[in-house]
Amino acid sequence: MTTLIRSLWTAATTHGEPPFDTAHLKVYYPAIAEGTDAERLTGVFPPAPGKFPVVVFISGVNVAQDSYRTLAVDIAKAGYVVVTFDRVAELFGGQVGLTPGVDLEAAKPGVYGTRPTCPAVPAILDALAGIDLLKDSIDLDRVALGGHSAGGTVALQSARFFPGIKAVFGYGTHTMVATMLGWPAGTVLPAQVDTPVFLAVGTRDGVILGSSDRYGQDGSADPVSRTFTEALPGDGHFLARLDGANHFAVADPVDPTAARAFLDLEPSREPAESRSDYLEVLTAFLAALLRDDPEPLERVRKNPPGSVELLER
Repeated sequence: MTTLIRSLWTAATTHGEPPFDTAHLKVYYPAIAEGTDAERLTGVFPPAPGKFPVVVFISGVNVAQDSYRTLAVDIAKAGYVVVTFDRVAELFGGQVGLTPGVDLEAAKPGVYGTRPTCPAVPAILDALAGIDLLKDSIDLDRVALGGHSAGGTVALQSARFFPGIKAVFGYGTHTMVATMLGWPAGTVLPAQVDTPVFLAVGTRDGVILGSSDRYGQDGSADPVSRTFTEALPGDGHFLARLDGANHFAVADPVDPTAARAFLDLEPSREPAESRSDYLEVLTAFLAALLRDDPEPLERVRKNPPGSVELLER
């Protein structure tokens, strides 16, 4: 038998009005190749033995889930079932695009902190639980919720409202909030988490830089660092600064026709190298929180990957 990573598709009905109420999920899982006729004829491989923690990865706005396939496969190789999803719905101002399903009302003063800003998550987890092939292979009591850009932001704003979440992470992510929602300039919202958090950002992130005016800030603002120091309750949190990486370092490929990659700065380090360094820290963090294995994280704390400045609090 050979162990490999396979994926399958399913769908979930989320909030919203049809046709903008459906999320299409791609689920990556450790599998075994047994050389059976069923594998040959269907392309479906049985899961590897064991019960695997779950990683839900939320895309950035207008970034298709396939941009995270390389990262998702590598996370799955570390012993996880990884879920990504696409959901087309209204964004804001009448625009339609790819969105995790942000509830903007839930991010406004007087409402924030009373409900999740990403109400699609329970439907995603329910759909995962309903996959017959994986029913004995997933552990929904050990879930990490994270994502890229706005996907990571809604994870930070929503995680404590969902059972089973044991870790939260985000790349190019922060909780500084747009003034258009009624908040004073420069407001960093408290993360709605009750678990340790791993944040990461590249030193060549042009998208966060190019979005500063949304938050009533100039280009010198550092919303990721402020989120790390001001927004996270308790301790056990980590921030990785990746030298030479840009906002889309975790995406492969980067789609130049959508989202806001045109704002990004040119990386001064190969994106594949940055992804590898990020993955090393992320999987070490996940091992400690989801697999009760602190050794990889201890190694990373003592000897971070070459491009990583690792902070903790």
